[in-house]
Amino acid sequence: MADRLSATFAALADPTRRAILARLTEGECSVTALAEPFAMSQPAVSKHLKVLERAGLVSRGREAQWRPCRLDAGPLKDATDWLEPYRQLWEARFDRLDAYLAELQAGAGPASKSKPKPRKPR
Repeated sequence: MADRLSATFAALADPTRRAILARLTEGECSVTALAEPFAMSQPAVSKHLKVLERAGLVSRGREAQWRPCRLDAGPLKDATDWLEPYRQLWEARFDRLDAYLAELQAGAGPASKSKPKPRKPR
């Protein structure tokens, strides 16, 4: 991937990788433990972990024979920062929709302000 943000979104595109990240929010974990809830082999989980590692979302340590995986949330912050203007846009749109619906419920909406003009028969 050319940039870190693209690598982050590519890694997040897969539901298994998102589930792995969700599990790692609880603390570091072995590959064996990460593979347990999935119907896939440890090598398949390792492939997902490599994608997450390349994106900078996961790091693996070494403690004797144990290689714990841990979440590195820095790239998620970058993704959140990139998404923030869009979140603000949608919140503003929903606020306007809420206001409009409140007007309609109060009987003060545009539909109640002007009565439709009767049509002339042709």
